[in-house]
Amino acid sequence: MSSDKDNFNLADLTAALKDEDRAGLVNALKNKLMAGQRSDILESLTPQVRNRVEALRDIQGKHDEIEAKFREERAVLEAKYEKLYQPLYTKRYEIVNGTTEVEPTTEDTKMDQGEEKTAEEKGVPSFWLNALKNNDVTSEEVTERDEEALKYLKDIKWCKTEEPKGFKLEFFFDSNPFFKNTVLTKSYHMIDEDDPLLEKAIGTEIDWYAGKCLTQKILKKKPKKGSNAKPITKMEDCESFFNFFNPPQVPEEDEDIDEDSAEELQNLMEQDYDIGSAIREKIIPHAVSWFTGEAMEGEEFDLDEEEDDDIDEDEDEDEEDDEDEEDDEDEEDSKTKKKPSSGHKKGGRSQVVGDGQQGERPPECKQQ
Repeated sequence: MSSDKDNFNLADLTAALKDEDRAGLVNALKNKLMAGQRSDILESLTPQVRNRVEALRDIQGKHDEIEAKFREERAVLEAKYEKLYQPLYTKRYEIVNGTTEVEPTTEDTKMDQGEEKTAEEKGVPSFWLNALKNNDVTSEEVTERDEEALKYLKDIKWCKTEEPKGFKLEFFFDSNPFFKNTVLTKSYHMIDEDDPLLEKAIGTEIDWYAGKCLTQKILKKKPKKGSNAKPITKMEDCESFFNFFNPPQVPEEDEDIDEDSAEELQNLMEQDYDIGSAIREKIIPHAVSWFTGEAMEGEEFDLDEEEDDDIDEDEDEDEEDDEDEEDDEDEEDSKTKKKPSSGHKKGGRSQVVGDGQQGERPPECKQQ
């Protein structure tokens, strides 16, 4: 059991530091711990082995220099292609929101001539709503109550941030009856962008219209019978996609974080980061494929391949189990044939079932 001096108050630590100093402190603590572990390992080695390890560390250092150069060049390459994507995203925005029209095909023209004229819808209605609903990560966050508000979502963009390191998501909304904001943002601050190691996430505070908040619901409690009191109403938090803009935060108050609370907080932060990453890496670049559902089929294909691999492994294990059982049966059969009869029972010999095994054959052991 650890002593009191081994425990530290995370809130005291964070409160004593400015935001820009926290990343440096975390890296310093991490390096200090790693140095201590490395020292212990090296001291346990013989001088000859220690020299070999030092040579390996020199090789690793050269590798890390090359890797650092690779990351620099990759960042430049990514920035180059992000610029090339932008005109395509602009064109997509214009088509989705009906600010530009696509030239109809000959087949579309013939169909229009044979049908009665109706009021035309502009753009692609519910484009981003359906894209979010078709992704397995974001679909879990979208509730029925959210859908009407998400129909007003016009575009989603992302960009890298340098100070602090990380990325920012931007959600652009048309005027709507739910909230006053036209842009909702979500920023992820990373301690190490390549690992990645998340420091914190910050979201926009949503300015809801009265009675339109989707992250809370009104609960009414009836008064006791015979009472003239009015029904008691209170607000209660509820599930909503818009909770995404109110991410979990590391407590700043003067209190210790116990292990269970710290683990729960870590899980919430990882889940929040997974949602942001899915939007940045999957939905934004391939939005039309998520809208049509084609991206879902691709994901299902990948999952099927993984499941097939698992099934093949299970079958191999089952075959090995069957072979082991057959070997055990042959060994038992050999012992039975060599063993002399210990006495004359009714029938003159031991009861043998099947191919020489005594009693019932045990059931096959199959993994569930």
